[in-house]
Amino acid sequence: MDNNNALKAFAALSQPTRLDVFRLLIKAGEAGMSAGAISDSLGVRQNTMSANLSILARSGLIRNEREGRSIRYFADMDGMRALLGFLMEDCCGGCPELCQPVLDELVCA
Repeated sequence: MDNNNALKAFAALSQPTRLDVFRLLIKAGEAGMSAGAISDSLGVRQNTMSANLSILARSGLIRNEREGRSIRYFADMDGMRALLGFLMEDCCGGCPELCQPVLDELVCA
């Protein structure tokens, strides 16, 4: 990931509704969620949600799949890994033990 892509991702996550959407989709896992279910879960109008989902998709943090007339959204785990990798690229300066506490926090229990 380069600086421009990282900035797009951070800009997408800097708005409260988009951050909530991303976290909700992380929780939804492989099942993802329809746009309507996301709107209902967060109490956001569908036209507002559509704009926020577009911004998140362009940032590379979520992806979507068409299911007939609806669209299902998923957290893009590759995009999230790329962003985390970008942030931690030079974290330990050759001393992996310095990064271990951060890595331990990232691992699902």
